[in-house]
Amino acid sequence: MNGDHPEDTLLICRALGGRPDATAARMTGLDGQGGDYAVTVDDTEHQVRIPWAEPLTERAQIRAEVVRMYEEACAKLGITPRGQH
Repeated sequence: MNGDHPEDTLLICRALGGRPDATAARMTGLDGQGGDYAVTVDDTEHQVRIPWAEPLTERAQIRAEVVRMYEEACAKLGITPRGQH
């Protein structure tokens, strides 16, 4: 996730992680309940935990949930998601 779409991770943390002032973000871990992120605010790193919409039990569910979170973050921030016009 960090290598593929770092800007998506930042949008998710800004909109859903309560860090609208973040200038960088990366996922540091995850479990069935949510994802853990390190966000940078004013050159200081902070930890953020964002819960999934529902508990995940299969690895394949992670991608779908991250896409859902990205779309929710875009809607919350008033940004058009990639590939949609």
